[in-house]
Amino acid sequence: MANVAVIGAQWGDEGKGKIVDWLSERADVIVRFQGGHNAGHTLVVDGEVYKLHALPSGVVRKGKLSVIGNGVVLDPWHLVKEIETIRAQGVEITPETLMIAENTPLILPFHGELDRARESQNSVAKIGTTGRGIGPAYEDKVGRRVIRVADLADEATLARRVDRALVHHNALRNGLGLPEIDRDALIVDLQEIAPKILPYAKPVWYELNERQHAGKRILFEGAQGALLDVDFGTYPFVTSSNVIAGQAATGSGLGPDAVDFTLGIVKAYTTRVGEGPFPTELDDEDGERLGTRGHEFGTTTGRKRRCGWFDACLVRQTAAISGMTGIALTKLDVLDGFERIRICTGYDLDGQRLDYLPTASESQARCTPIYEEVPGWSESTEGARSWADLPGNAVKYVRRIEELIGCPVALLSTSPERDDTILVTDPFRD
Repeated sequence: MANVAVIGAQWGDEGKGKIVDWLSERADVIVRFQGGHNAGHTLVVDGEVYKLHALPSGVVRKGKLSVIGNGVVLDPWHLVKEIETIRAQGVEITPETLMIAENTPLILPFHGELDRARESQNSVAKIGTTGRGIGPAYEDKVGRRVIRVADLADEATLARRVDRALVHHNALRNGLGLPEIDRDALIVDLQEIAPKILPYAKPVWYELNERQHAGKRILFEGAQGALLDVDFGTYPFVTSSNVIAGQAATGSGLGPDAVDFTLGIVKAYTTRVGEGPFPTELDDEDGERLGTRGHEFGTTTGRKRRCGWFDACLVRQTAAISGMTGIALTKLDVLDGFERIRICTGYDLDGQRLDYLPTASESQARCTPIYEEVPGWSESTEGARSWADLPGNAVKYVRRIEELIGCPVALLSTSPERDDTILVTDPFRD
C-alpha cells in the first residue's frame, strides 16, 4: 500500500484542506507533521463548512485515525476549543479517533505575547506573522526549554520545565517592556488543561510504525507552503518550520521511506499573505478580479491575500526540493472569463535570465517576471468532474503548466466541493 505526503507548493492557501479530505477517504491514518494553528484549512462537506487550524483534516471522516505529530507545535487551549467547535457540528472526536505525539511541543500564552510584541516593535522589517506564538515555540524547542505534552503528566517535571523556560522568557520580556510571567498561575493553567489533552497522548512514532507494518495507508498532511519553508522559502519572510516533504518523516517518527508519493497542491494562479517578495503580484484590475473571484482572505486571520499570475518558475523549484511526484491543481475556475492569461516562466535579474528565484533577498527584490501569454476561455469550468467537461483552452493551460514545472497533474479541483475533482493519477496506487 502506498503512503502519500501532501504539501503546499506555493505560499500556502492552495486548497490543501479539500484535497486532503478527498484523499482521506482512501487513507487509514491522517498525520499533521509540522506547523501550528497559524495554518487554516477550510473543508466543504455536503454543504457543511468546517474550519480547521490544529486538527488534521481527516477528523471529519468517520473511521479514520487523525494524528498530530511531534513536528507540530500545539496550543492546548486552542485545540480544546477547536475540538468543541467541531463536535458541535456533529463530528465525533475521541482518543480512538485522535492521537497526539507525547513529544509534541506546546505553545503557551507567553509565546503569543512575545510574537505580537516583536512584530509591533520591529521597525526594521515586519515578517507578517499571525501573532499566535508559533515561531517562539519553535525557538524554545530548538533551545531545549519547551514544555512538551508528556510533561503535563508529572507535576515535578512540569515545574522544572516552566522554571527553565521563564529564565529565558522573563529576560526577553524585561527588554521588551512586558511584565514578568506569573509562574504559579501558569502552572495552575497547565494543570487544568492537562486532563483534557493527556487522553490523546501516545508514542506516535510507535503507533505509526505498527500501522505501517500492518499495511495501513498513511496520509501526511502539510501546512503552509514550500515557499514559506524556514530553509528553502523566501527568508526571512517564512514560517518557523520545515514545510517540504522531507519533514513528513521527522515530524511523525517514521523513516524517509514511508512516503511513496508526494503530492504538491498548486493554485492555478498565485497568492501570498503577509510580507515578502512576490514577483508576479498584480496591483491592477486583474489582481482584484482574482482576489474577488477566489475569495482570497486568510482562513486564520481574515487578511486579504495578495494575488498574481501563476509562477511556473517557483513551482518548478518547489517540485524539485520536495521531490514532488504529481500536483493537484486547484481553483482553475477562478480563471474563467479571462481573455488572456499570463504564466511566469523565468526572471530577469539585471539583464540576466534565471530559471529559479535566487536566495539573497536583495536579488529577489530585483527580479522581474518573464511572461508568456496563453489564450483564456469564456466557458465555465466550475464543478467539472472530467476532462471532457473542460474548455479546450483550459486543458491547454493545464498541459502547459505541466510542461513548465516538469511535474504531471494528478488531481484537478474545480470548486470547493469535495466531489468536484478530476482524478488523473491515483496517489494511493497499489
